[in-house]
Amino acid sequence: MNELFMNAYHRLPVVFREGQGAWLTDIDGKRYLDFTAGVAVNCLGHGHPELVEAISRQAASLIHTSNYFMSDIAIDFAQRLIKACAPAGMKKVFLANSGAEANEGACKLARKYSLKKYGEGRHRIVTLQGSFHGRTITTLAATGQDKFHKDFGPFTEGFTHIPGGDEAALERALDPSVCGLLLEFIQGESGIVPQPPGFIKKAAKLCAERDILFMADEVQSGVGRTGTFLACEGYGVQPDIVSLAKGLAGGIPVGAVMAGEKAAHVFEMGDHGSTFGGNALAAAAGLAVLRIVDTPAFLNEIRRKGEKCASIITSWKHKQVKEVRARGLMLGIDIDTTSWPVLESALSRGLLLLCAGPNTLRLLPPYIISDEEIEQGLEILKGVLDGIKQPQ
Repeated sequence: MNELFMNAYHRLPVVFREGQGAWLTDIDGKRYLDFTAGVAVNCLGHGHPELVEAISRQAASLIHTSNYFMSDIAIDFAQRLIKACAPAGMKKVFLANSGAEANEGACKLARKYSLKKYGEGRHRIVTLQGSFHGRTITTLAATGQDKFHKDFGPFTEGFTHIPGGDEAALERALDPSVCGLLLEFIQGESGIVPQPPGFIKKAAKLCAERDILFMADEVQSGVGRTGTFLACEGYGVQPDIVSLAKGLAGGIPVGAVMAGEKAAHVFEMGDHGSTFGGNALAAAAGLAVLRIVDTPAFLNEIRRKGEKCASIITSWKHKQVKEVRARGLMLGIDIDTTSWPVLESALSRGLLLLCAGPNTLRLLPPYIISDEEIEQGLEILKGVLDGIKQPQ
């Protein structure tokens, strides 16, 4: 494959042909239980009948128009998405293609909000160490992990990274030069790391007092992944801006910048754009996902399944498992060995896993996974961990 594709990914040695439910099948016919969901994208698994029907019907009707025009399905999607995000105080949406685009849009909103109200010089954005906000030059600048910065500078200036959970550092950082605070309430790429509730409450309070836009990056944690539609709901706070992507359309590329009252009217004509953002096909897929996911019963099931996963793993009292962190079907497992060989061994046994750093496994199963599939997949994982030889 290297003669075809740029060498940008550390890929596992498998080529897939089709998927159904929580399973993928490779080109040789071998089946794999999928605990990755395309990195939280395939939230309804593979080949979900309602999602397939919505995409097929829309593809036969209208796939794309430019944003000079509007489609009826995009209007329906926007209305349903704003309703889903109403508990977080969201009022308006800008539809984009991806999480990086959504976070770029969030940063632009924060900077223009401050410029219009206070003039120049108040443009800095504070993020957390260990954060991940995307791979564009600006969202890399926002990302608080040095390993992603190597070789790509200089970056967009105006970003500061502080330790998560450090209220004193937060208060110092939110000085008069700051227009926005961008947080993952639960950091995904650094190992499923939830921020302490007290830290989040303090952040919301300081931002409100200092008129700094409080921005929630919900690209990985949103759309029900933690058992509430947005992770911020579990913290009892309302951000000014929310960014969404990944699972929002179940596998069709889409991103969204949601805005509450403060930021809903910041963009003016010509300020921002996205060629494919909110096209009819993505909107139809997104609407299908929202109709399924955004119900109390479905979200309760996500929480229950996540608790089941965490309970099973904890019950092993396994010598290789150091810590389990879980919010719904978003789990991080710190292990006493290198993570990549565990992924390779699990693959050979028919289980797909993710890592998040050198010693952390990341589990992001599709929401439709059954209890039996959870048990089956975790039994494979236990077998892999059982087979790890202790150092002499």
